[in-house]
Amino acid sequence: MKEVSVLVGGKAGDGINNAGAMVAQLFNHLGYFVYIYTDYPSLIRGGHNFALVRAADEPVGAYNDRIDYLVALNQETLDLHLPHCPDCTVVANADLVKSIKSGQTVSINTILKAESAPPITGNSVMIGAFAKAAGIPWEIVGDVFRRHMPKAADENIRVARRAYEEGLTTRPIPAIAGPPHTLLSGNEAIGLGLVAGGLSAYISYPMTPSSTLLHFLAGNAERFGLKVIHPENEIAVILMALGSAVAGARTAVGTSGGGFCLMTEGLSFAGMAEIPIVIVVSQRTGPSTGLPTYTGQAELRFVLHAGQGEFPRLVVAPADAGEAYTWSAAVMHLAWKYQIPAFVLADKTLSEGTYSVDYDRLTGLPVADPVLWDGQAPYRRYRDTPAGISPLAFPGRMDAVVKMNSYAHDEDGITTEDAALVTLMTKKRQKKEAQLKEELIRYPCVSVRGTLGATTALLCWGSVRNACDEVAARLGLRVIQPVVFSPFPDQQFSAACRGVQHLIAVEENATGQLAALAREHGVSADATVLKYDGRPFTPDELGRRVQEVIAP
Repeated sequence: MKEVSVLVGGKAGDGINNAGAMVAQLFNHLGYFVYIYTDYPSLIRGGHNFALVRAADEPVGAYNDRIDYLVALNQETLDLHLPHCPDCTVVANADLVKSIKSGQTVSINTILKAESAPPITGNSVMIGAFAKAAGIPWEIVGDVFRRHMPKAADENIRVARRAYEEGLTTRPIPAIAGPPHTLLSGNEAIGLGLVAGGLSAYISYPMTPSSTLLHFLAGNAERFGLKVIHPENEIAVILMALGSAVAGARTAVGTSGGGFCLMTEGLSFAGMAEIPIVIVVSQRTGPSTGLPTYTGQAELRFVLHAGQGEFPRLVVAPADAGEAYTWSAAVMHLAWKYQIPAFVLADKTLSEGTYSVDYDRLTGLPVADPVLWDGQAPYRRYRDTPAGISPLAFPGRMDAVVKMNSYAHDEDGITTEDAALVTLMTKKRQKKEAQLKEELIRYPCVSVRGTLGATTALLCWGSVRNACDEVAARLGLRVIQPVVFSPFPDQQFSAACRGVQHLIAVEENATGQLAALAREHGVSADATVLKYDGRPFTPDELGRRVQEVIAP
């Protein structure tokens, strides 16, 4: 695989994410597939921020240990990262980097003064200097600025051009044959998928790493025809969302572990009242506040079992932006068909990572339509049916009295404590789960990748799959990735594991939550490779650890 990696670093408030996104677009227009990982502390200003941009001639979804270019906006970036990439090419801000033995420096202040440009254009100076060092044709640089930085494009192009003309080409990056692709963060892909699934309202209290989903949908609310609401806390979020869904609006909420804790009583309400709601939970490092801006996979068990009592739920964990898009749409459709709470379980790596998305490679999933009331009176909100799915009507419909009840109730929604009716309604909800499990046989609930006939396999889930893919390609392994966790796809999972003699579970948690779940379904991992420091696996690190397990 032909690849190149660039690290752009500075302090919070320097626009590191935007600078990384512009570097990614340069690679995108050179024909590369791109992945961006961002690293930042839980601070508004100050602290060290960096963006890692990896470009390759085939799709990638993880950053690697190797860095080819180090773009340093300050001395701290050089001090922290240069010891780990002694062979990288350095492009540094001469105003703040005072200790550099080799590489190029450019004075942002000098160029801004010469061009009478505002300080906000300073990063464009560094992008111009990097582009010249990498030998990227100016036509591509100028085009990227015009397309992706339309505000004050002329000012930014002017300072970037000056830095470009004053610099030297020291480590050219060749263009490759390939068109530019859409670059989407995981949260943007989730948002677009929800919209494709018919989203009408998104209600959320900002909580990293789900916050950018709120920002994205709010910024495009008019374009998508959405209501986007930011209530005062997570309890208000879930209750407002349930009311929205009861009124007939396809509604989703977004949060992370701490916020979801506050939503669990509302979740149980949705289970008893059979209210369709989509909940996006993006994991970060816990417990409690933990590491608010770092990643983890420690909430699988929580999402599977949250809430009091027993009720069906759909839980899906995509691995990259493409899966996030297709499965978010499917989750919305299925939640409404089966009138259940449904989850998109993500993590910081997926939510805030940026991926090249090739729409031609995406496989569409079936569209599940809701069962609507045919108007034949009397209307019974919880009418028992062979599949357990009660036809839907919404408040205000003529001849339909719609009762939603969090208590045990009869088919009309009237509170009851009668043993026979409680049993009937419980079995009704169980029938829905059985029917959903049957329908999901038509969906790719378990992804099998890598060397399909290999007897050694990596068992993984979520964003970790991307690093597993690369390790499997190097070592000739199979990759087994459950996408759906509830109801668990036993048949597909058993088929995926057929012929495996050595199963290694790879997870970003301390207890092997997927490994334990697999064991409940008759498949035991022979070993686990776990990481729980808040940072994602890189393919290089994971490769070393897997080899230690395979050949101790």
